[in-house]
Amino acid sequence: MSITSRERVLAAFEHQEPDRVPAWCGSSPEFWVKAKRALGLDDEGLLVRFGDDFRRVWARYDGPAFPLAPGASHRTVFGSNRRGLGYGQPMEHPLADATLDQVHAYAWPDPSWMDVNQIRAGAVSYGRQYAILGGDWSPFWHDAIDLLGMENLMLKMYDQPEVVDAVLGHIVDYYARVSSRIFDAAGDVIDIFFIGNDFGSQTGPLLGEPLFRRFILPHLRHLVDLGHAYDLKVMMHCCGGFAPLIPAMLETGLDGLHAIQPSCRGMDLATLKARYGRQILFNGAIDSHHVLINGHPESVRARTREVLTIMKPGGGYVAGASHDSILEQTPVENVLAMFDAIREFGGYGE
Repeated sequence: MSITSRERVLAAFEHQEPDRVPAWCGSSPEFWVKAKRALGLDDEGLLVRFGDDFRRVWARYDGPAFPLAPGASHRTVFGSNRRGLGYGQPMEHPLADATLDQVHAYAWPDPSWMDVNQIRAGAVSYGRQYAILGGDWSPFWHDAIDLLGMENLMLKMYDQPEVVDAVLGHIVDYYARVSSRIFDAAGDVIDIFFIGNDFGSQTGPLLGEPLFRRFILPHLRHLVDLGHAYDLKVMMHCCGGFAPLIPAMLETGLDGLHAIQPSCRGMDLATLKARYGRQILFNGAIDSHHVLINGHPESVRARTREVLTIMKPGGGYVAGASHDSILEQTPVENVLAMFDAIREFGGYGE
């Protein structure tokens, strides 16, 4: 009996074995344009060709049009101007020297600036065939770095912890209120609250477990509790070698982790599956850093099969690239080879 993509994904979240491993495709805008052109497909056609079992719905910014600083290419909703590739890097850190009173008095954004009116129609348009991702991306760790500066943020965790608490509190309050508006409007047609914060580097976590527990965990728990209050699964994108932080993450009730980068320190797939595979869903794990970019279709096919052999038993796995943004330099034929191999080797009961 055939099942829908939505049923397949939700079974994986319950650590059950559906008909096959679900597939996930995250892409940079540049790769997406290249792939559509190469294959002669539109957006939905490309998702279908890749076999993506997910669809996303987004709120739309409808707030004030703030001017960009000279040389900036982007401005965050929290007032940090950025320039460079993609979203770029912050040009200044508006709260670097702020006192506690100044943090509270800062011009924090209004959640009503995000327009949620079209989200329900967008989700309904997929006819319950796909697992729907929704909610605000909520990159509160990155926003705190923008506002304070990374080294400064770390120092303030020791010297002015009340300032760090206040900054993170305001940021997460904004994101939680935006997502509450989204879920009030369309929570019954959304399946997964998808958030993103990168706590790892190539060589390990960006902060140790004690600091993570003290400053980050309460806010992560707040967002997880919010998603669960609307009966949603909660999945977090997290880059890098963050394995030492997984036990703390599990304490929040987080349901899924994306995108599992095996090229980073501590992210051995067999170890992660053995230690945590019954407690949390893993999403990704097919190396986009080396295999997809530098390989060829046969080597991609072979590595995808190896990853599936490790990760698929017992459910709790979604197959895809080890980062949410497949980069433009990735050959389209390699991405096709990955998704074709997921279909070929991802079946259960074989």
